[in-house]
Amino acid sequence: MDLDRFREAYRLGAAGRPAYDPQVMVALLMYAYARGNRSSRGIERACWEDVAFKVITGMRTPDHSTIAEFRRRHESEIAELFDEVLGLCREAGLVSVGVITIDGTKITANASMDQNRSYSELVKEILREAEEADQREDELYGNDRGDELPEQLRTPEGRRAALEEAKRRIEERKGRPVEERESAGKDVEVDVAQSFTRQGGRKEWLRLAKRELEQQRKDDARPILRDREDRLFEAARRLEEDHEVEVTANDAYERWRETERDTLGRRLKGNSKPYVGTELPGGTINISDLDSRVMRTQGTPPRQAYNAQAAVNDRQVILAAEISITAADFGQLAPMLETTLHGLRGQGVTETPETVLADAGYWHTAQMQTIADSGIEVLLPPDGNMRAGKRRGWEDGLYQTMRDKLTADEGRKRYAQRKITIEPVFGQIKYNRRIDRFMRRGRAAAQSEWRLITATHNLLKLHTHWITSTA
Repeated sequence: MDLDRFREAYRLGAAGRPAYDPQVMVALLMYAYARGNRSSRGIERACWEDVAFKVITGMRTPDHSTIAEFRRRHESEIAELFDEVLGLCREAGLVSVGVITIDGTKITANASMDQNRSYSELVKEILREAEEADQREDELYGNDRGDELPEQLRTPEGRRAALEEAKRRIEERKGRPVEERESAGKDVEVDVAQSFTRQGGRKEWLRLAKRELEQQRKDDARPILRDREDRLFEAARRLEEDHEVEVTANDAYERWRETERDTLGRRLKGNSKPYVGTELPGGTINISDLDSRVMRTQGTPPRQAYNAQAAVNDRQVILAAEISITAADFGQLAPMLETTLHGLRGQGVTETPETVLADAGYWHTAQMQTIADSGIEVLLPPDGNMRAGKRRGWEDGLYQTMRDKLTADEGRKRYAQRKITIEPVFGQIKYNRRIDRFMRRGRAAAQSEWRLITATHNLLKLHTHWITSTA
């Protein structure tokens, strides 16, 4: 593998103890993850006790803080190891692209559901943190019940002033310099007119605006702050940003309705339900891992998690691995296929897949038609296993065409490959290797770890292939 990008982070001839060779640290991490050992303390203990770990490190024993810091410092470089391993699999002939299966699995975040807070709870907790240790809640709330916001916090200007003052007092108490912080009430640009369809109405406009905001946060990919009080301020800022995006998107929708005309040239009026906004930001956010979400899977209790997506070929080699913060798989079909094809092109694989398989949760008519127009067959049932009968409005057209295709002998035979390709992969990772929870926090950290997990899965497949081919 080309590991020069790891070495670029170190200065030659610097003062202090020489750093561990990045090649040794990468090998150590990949072998440990392949064995299901992901704890930095567990890896350190193995370097003292396990012969295989001693061979990798040359009898040296990096401590757990060194291992954890290497994993944090080289977050993006570790994620790129997935592509390096995929290249090795391609050289071994394991990267076939005839049939690709796409699916997702929920992996628990490194956060407790008890740490979810509403905006009101965040503000009150921030103010409590700013108060002196000998002050009590009755002094803060006076004769009020204690579950409502103080008067000065019921306007955006009052909230910002109170939060900034609390921030200043917290920083002074800790003896840290007061730094300028990004304002919670910044203007958010929302431009969703290009992707908006008339059928969606106001709800679609708001949904697209929220999706655009989440895409901006994904591109930004800030690490989760380590200080709890800093996370409280960031959580409050995000909820206020969500609220402002909703208000801004609604204003943009109202302006669009005033100028838009229907197919007969008439003004659009009287067909839209009035928008009823809220004074305070709604929803909740987890203050341990701000990017994670409460996710529910049929038959299991809700949990704080990420939706780990994967694309797998018929050799059970993972071709793409991504992280989603939405529990549903809806809308992930085309992005995952595009990520898969982009990664394959990076490894010199130019063949076009014949068929893409997915379960009913991925049904997205527009995305499926776009994929089919590119010459790739899509096999995806419109009806889920938990639904009795057909969904209302999904009886005819493309829905019935897909049902007919899946009940035919050829379609049924092809779609049967889905369970024997993707499900064993998730079973191997989550149950055999006991990887059902992320060790680090934040979307970028979870993405890096998920790609490392899937890279080691491919390494195990490659290892098995070498053994069987030389036997």
